[in-house]
Amino acid sequence: MREIQFREALREALSEEMRKDETIFLMGEEVAEYNGAYKVSQGMLDEFGEKRVIDTPIAELGFAGIGVGAAMNGLKPIVEFMTFNFSLVAIDQIINAAAKIHSMSGGQFSCPIVFRGPTGNAGQLGAQHSQNFENWFANTPGLKVVVPSNPYDAKGLLKSAIIDPDPVIFMESEVMYGDKGEVPEEEYYLEIGKANVIQEGTDVTIVSFGKMIPRVVLPAIEELKKDNISIELIDLRSVRPIDYAAIIESVKKTNRLVIVEEAWPLASISSEITYKVQKDAFDYLDAPVTRITSEDVPLAYAPTLVEASLPSIAKVVKGVKEVSYLKK
Repeated sequence: MREIQFREALREALSEEMRKDETIFLMGEEVAEYNGAYKVSQGMLDEFGEKRVIDTPIAELGFAGIGVGAAMNGLKPIVEFMTFNFSLVAIDQIINAAAKIHSMSGGQFSCPIVFRGPTGNAGQLGAQHSQNFENWFANTPGLKVVVPSNPYDAKGLLKSAIIDPDPVIFMESEVMYGDKGEVPEEEYYLEIGKANVIQEGTDVTIVSFGKMIPRVVLPAIEELKKDNISIELIDLRSVRPIDYAAIIESVKKTNRLVIVEEAWPLASISSEITYKVQKDAFDYLDAPVTRITSEDVPLAYAPTLVEASLPSIAKVVKGVKEVSYLKK
């Protein structure tokens, strides 16, 4: 094992798969000459050339459509959005073309394409550049939606996404590109749709994904240890498909569930999990399912308002204590 950055883990996944398969190529704004807006594709233009690492105009609708057409014709595009906020410009290509072409063609066409880039808040970027659309894409049959929380998962899941025959939405975080974590030197793949039980516990199950885990949940767990509250932490890794079985199994053990996600509360991943748990594990619940989400407002620019709006360590600690005290 060696310790590398999140961006380096992504770069290794891209490069390893591109070396094995000449039909794979990367396209997006600033991915080539500038080495990527977040330096994920550093050095890849030199290795693979301008036909496989392609700078595009600032035209998400256009280059997403080119990617979908290329995928339908036997290539394997990786389309990078500078931020998933900009994917809204290309939503028709993703939702109405990539996600549906296999079904609408009666299986005659596949669409092996990866749409990847950062999601969510990354500081004082304003309401239009700080949004989470995981639940939007997860609501669409035909798409898989992956949200890794660490470099190890990022590499293994991206490699699996690239070789997947169906379209995959791969959502990262701007604030995590410099995060370091242990990644093995040998090649590996991680199954999309298989959650990771990061740690086992007995009192409360916490379910989360993406940057909420390193930035909010893990520090909150350290605080909760001071009160001898034992947490079982489940990292979903993907939000379509969701590993419901792992969640249900954990809830049967702890009888408590807290879900942490960065998105707004209405029609969210956490609301879907809440429904599924109360439907399939109601008799095991000894407290209401608690959700920690962003406040139901556009994210402000002022840092104090950003802090007040987003899930925080204090909010998670409070939510866990509320359900754990019910146990006593």
